[in-house]
Amino acid sequence: MNIPLTEDSIIKLREDFPILKEKINGKPLVYFDNASTTQKPQAVIQAVTDFYTKNCANIHRGIHTLSERATDLFEQARMKMQKHINAASTKEIIFVRGVTEGINLVAQSFVVPRLKENDEILISYMEHHSNIVPWQLICQQTGAKLSGAA
Repeated sequence: MNIPLTEDSIIKLREDFPILKEKINGKPLVYFDNASTTQKPQAVIQAVTDFYTKNCANIHRGIHTLSERATDLFEQARMKMQKHINAASTKEIIFVRGVTEGINLVAQSFVVPRLKENDEILISYMEHHSNIVPWQLICQQTGAKLSGAA
């Protein structure tokens, strides 16, 4: 879905994020460190609150009502994401806690088995450390070389 970036659409989008109502040094807060932590829209805050107040339990680990409800909600989210990104199967959807965990998962499970000593991994000079450290670690493990990082 492409939303044209107009002043009105930016104002409307900012309204979804409670923290963006804050002013820093008299100016509206702008937050770009999304590789580290991303700000949450009100709908996400409410969904998390609803989960913790009505459905909090481990998923895929219990046969009691709360666990079954939590599992159903989790799997519904997986189906929505599958549809959203047009994945072939819900098995292609893996939820991780953050960028670094996701990159580590790809690096360790997919890349490491294919790397040989002196292979080269290219990254840009603009990478956030969350996309540098995992590659540095697998270079140490495999003897591959990292290029592009300062």
